[in-house]
Amino acid sequence: MENAPAIGIIGGSGLYEMDGFTQTEERSIATPFGSPSDALIGGEMSGRQVWFLPRHGRGHRILPTEINHRANLWALRSLGVRWIICVTAVGSLKEEYQPRHVLLPDQFFDRTSRREHHTFFGGGIVGHVSFGDPISQKLREILRDSAVAEGATVHDRGTYVNMDGPAFSTRAESLANRQLGFDCIGMTNLPEAKLAREAEIALATLAMITDYDCWKIEEEAVTAESVIAHLHANVAMAKKIVAHAIPQISQVADWPEHRSLEAAIMTPRHLWPQSRIDELRPILSRWI
Repeated sequence: MENAPAIGIIGGSGLYEMDGFTQTEERSIATPFGSPSDALIGGEMSGRQVWFLPRHGRGHRILPTEINHRANLWALRSLGVRWIICVTAVGSLKEEYQPRHVLLPDQFFDRTSRREHHTFFGGGIVGHVSFGDPISQKLREILRDSAVAEGATVHDRGTYVNMDGPAFSTRAESLANRQLGFDCIGMTNLPEAKLAREAEIALATLAMITDYDCWKIEEEAVTAESVIAHLHANVAMAKKIVAHAIPQISQVADWPEHRSLEAAIMTPRHLWPQSRIDELRPILSRWI
C-alpha cells in the first residue's frame, strides 16, 4: 500500500546495518524540545518506510538520564511513524532468563527521577493517557512470533523496571527488585513507552538480556565489559527479528494505541495556548 505510515526503530547505532534495508536519507530534525539523540536514518525495508534512531547517539555518547526522549519521539512522530520497535539491553532478574535470551515485556515499573520530562503535556494543555497496558499487544505478538521464527529463546511477557543509572544496581536494590517480582531491569525504555502512547504510536520492546544484574552472587557482578560482550552477540539476532517483524506490521494505523488521545485531553480545545499547539502539532494533528 502506498503511503503506509512509517515504522520507527529505536536501538543501537549500528542496528540499521541489516540485510534488506536500503538507506535513502539521513535527517537531522530540530524539535521544540531540543535535539534528538542523533540524525535519523531513513529508508525502505520490505516495502515499508523505516526510520532508525540510535538512542544513545552514534558512538554511545549519551547517558540514560541525558537522553532527550521528548525530542526523539517528537522527531519520529513528525516523520509519520505510527509503530516503534524498541531494541534495548536489559539485566535479568530471574534465573531462567539468561544472557542472550529475548524478553518481551508487557509491563513497566517506574523508578526514574525525571518524570516531568516524560510527557508532552503541560504549559496549558493537560492530558492523562491510559497506561494500564503500556505495550502494544499486537506489536508485541508480532515480535514474539518473529523471535520464535528466527530461533531465539523467547520469554513472553514480563515487567521491566526502569532505573536511572548510569551505575548498575547495588545488590540490595537488585534483590529488592527480585522480591517485587520484576523480570528485567533497564535504564531507558519506560520514557519511550510513555511518550509513544501520548503521540498515538504503537510501541513494543525487544529486550535483549545481557547479564544477571548483580543479584546472582555465584555469577560475576555485571560490568560494562561483560554487558558489551553479550550486547554484540545479541545484535545479529535482534536484526533478524526486526527484519522478520517489519512486513508483518499493519499498513493501516487503526490499532487502539493510534487513538490513545481521544479520551485523554482534559483541557477544552478553545483554551489551548497557540504556542503549545504549534509545539505539539505532530502529536495533536487530528485536532488542529
